[in-house]
Amino acid sequence: MLVLPAVAGLVFLVLPLAGLLIRAPWPTLLERLAEPHVLEALRLSLVCATVATAFCLLLGVPLAWLLARVEFPGRRLVRALVTVPLVLPPVVGGVALLLVLGRRGLVGQWLESSFGVTLPFTTAGVIVAEAFVAMPFLVISVEGALRGADQRFEEAAATLGASRWTVFRRVTLPMVMPGVVAGAVLCWARALGEFGATITFAGNFPGTTRTMPLAVYLALETEPEAAIVLSLVLLAVSVIILASLRDRWVSAA
Repeated sequence: MLVLPAVAGLVFLVLPLAGLLIRAPWPTLLERLAEPHVLEALRLSLVCATVATAFCLLLGVPLAWLLARVEFPGRRLVRALVTVPLVLPPVVGGVALLLVLGRRGLVGQWLESSFGVTLPFTTAGVIVAEAFVAMPFLVISVEGALRGADQRFEEAAATLGASRWTVFRRVTLPMVMPGVVAGAVLCWARALGEFGATITFAGNFPGTTRTMPLAVYLALETEPEAAIVLSLVLLAVSVIILASLRDRWVSAA
């Protein structure tokens, strides 16, 4: 009884991807891929997604540890707030970032007046927008791994005289590393495909903020075949990197 809906679900997920492959302009594919604006958008997307993921790791892992291991008033509310970007429309997230980090924002005007730092419509703004929408994926994954880890190993290390930082670095982090890797992969993939918050907060400037999703949107209005080629690039990069990281995770486990 489950086979039919399972096959229907598979067709629903695979058919749009197959449509990209079927309608792709294969004779001119390599020529279009070598165009400077395609390479520029691809480079910017990979760099921004990678930096955003590193930023999420730096802040998201401690946040996940706090939610999983520390009892404090309002923890459920904090967890709900952390997951809000998962359901928040990306454009709304971009507007929120503008109101806080814009030149006249709550924090942005202080950054500009004190340090001369301006985030909107810059490459740094792209990274901030991508990190905002992608960090919850990392936090949820790492928090789940921390909750499922056996704390007896940490307690044993503590009784042997290890400091809290040593316990976290030598015991806790290796135990939850598969969850960290899985969260980082999801975070990176989400950052790579971010569109709404990026175009709202960082704009659409070639070489500065025009990532691959924005380039796809722009090309779809004027040159549909170019949009298909750009979409194929995003699809190929995502599948290759996700598959390679998953293989490393499975082999390490």
